[in-house]
Amino acid sequence: MLNQLNKLENIIGYAFGDKQLLLQALTHKSFSNEQAEFVPHNERLEFLGDAVLELVISDWVFCHYPDIPEGGLTRIRAEVVSEKGLSRIARQLQIGDVLCLGKGEQRSGGSDKSSLLADALEAVLGAIYQDSGFAAVSLVIEKVFRDVIEESALLRYGSDYKTCLQERLQALYGTLPEYLLAQVSGPDHERIFSMEVYFQGKLLGKGSGSSKKSSEQKAAAVALDHPLLREI
Repeated sequence: MLNQLNKLENIIGYAFGDKQLLLQALTHKSFSNEQAEFVPHNERLEFLGDAVLELVISDWVFCHYPDIPEGGLTRIRAEVVSEKGLSRIARQLQIGDVLCLGKGEQRSGGSDKSSLLADALEAVLGAIYQDSGFAAVSLVIEKVFRDVIEESALLRYGSDYKTCLQERLQALYGTLPEYLLAQVSGPDHERIFSMEVYFQGKLLGKGSGSSKKSSEQKAAAVALDHPLLREI
């Protein structure tokens, strides 16, 4: 078991000072219930890890995707921290191989149940937080979740918001968006351009920036969060 725990530590890039915390994070309640004496299980650490994970992911997407509006950031986070998203990462980390399960859960394939894997991953993150604090668990989360966050953001918005908006509107309605200059403000050396993007006369989004191009990109990013675009 110790070798398997060390392997998990190597995969996530973090070595526990208190190995009992890691063991507790990987102990399901079904295992604890079958022991003659009480063995701590992972439910409390899962509670803690869930909160820490949401905060770190929120901070990451907020800082790395300044053009994506609040609703879009919320959906990216929800996709990443969903049971499906967490269990996918847990399988990549091979957490199922080190889960301590009761006999009934073992027989029913508990080591590959999405709900158990997702809970265990959150518990491991909670254990890291307990072991070393917020900075340490943030580094682990950024390492482990970076690819899936970027994948989710790219899938929803692409790297070019104008192109992504155009492709979605064409796919849904067969029509292109229209960009209009709404306002120019500021001194000559520091102009601020405000652009609006419309679809069939409906305002989808607004954006402002130091150039028309950047303003159009920001308007398109806001438009991608419009209800008309949520069907794709």
